[in-house]
Amino acid sequence: MKIRAGFTLAYQCLQPTQMLLVLDVHPSRRPDLLGDATVRFNPSVEARGYIDSFGNVCTRITAPPGMIEMSLEFFVHDSGRPDVVALDAVQHDIRDLPDDVLVFLLGSRYCDTDRLGDFAWANFSNTPLGWGRVQAICDFVHNHIAFNYQNADSLRTAYGGFTDRTGVCRDFAHLAITLCRCMNIPARYCTGYLGDIGVPPVPDPMDFSAWFQAYLGGHWYTFDARHNTPRIGRILMATGRDATDVALSTSFGQSNLIRFEVITEEVD
Repeated sequence: MKIRAGFTLAYQCLQPTQMLLVLDVHPSRRPDLLGDATVRFNPSVEARGYIDSFGNVCTRITAPPGMIEMSLEFFVHDSGRPDVVALDAVQHDIRDLPDDVLVFLLGSRYCDTDRLGDFAWANFSNTPLGWGRVQAICDFVHNHIAFNYQNADSLRTAYGGFTDRTGVCRDFAHLAITLCRCMNIPARYCTGYLGDIGVPPVPDPMDFSAWFQAYLGGHWYTFDARHNTPRIGRILMATGRDATDVALSTSFGQSNLIRFEVITEEVD
């Protein structure tokens, strides 16, 4: 399967502004790229890339005063297979977890485990260990939160999503991640492209998507509490503790997003 994906973003800055960007395809998917996949800037600016502590490709720029446009279009090969389902994937004892996985058991900016621990143990302690427990959490979150683009809130934490019972894909991911961590299952936030491939198209404008991965049986497995069904054609951009670590852009100064377009589609 061949997928065309990309974006056009534009920001308005009042003065020269340092920006940190996480806009590239994740290194794990780069072998699947069919040709160039370099972010372009208009006007042209000096861009310096690096790999962060989570293994994501990040870019540093100084945005000039006025408007700066960032764009990317690429083609990627995809297996066409849905997300892996491994019903026999086991949950690890904490003492057996790799050192670099432990951080994904801790609370973070949007994953306030201290506020949901009692609820998690009261409701999920009797579910099957491993895959079954993560799936039970996804089932709960999927039914608990109502998806609504109009109710997006960049300040909403997992506990906020739990109490508001509405939000967007990041709210589903944050709540599911937090409940997993409360149950001693390492979970990390994922962002990337997810087009309407293999499912009926929706009329809403395309957007980036958020899902999560849980560490079971020595592997990171994909889960999606919003859709709650295996999907085809995910293109990972970045992983982290929560949305803070994988924000598309972090501006160290005032900037306003004035254009936002995303495309993800299967092509011949």
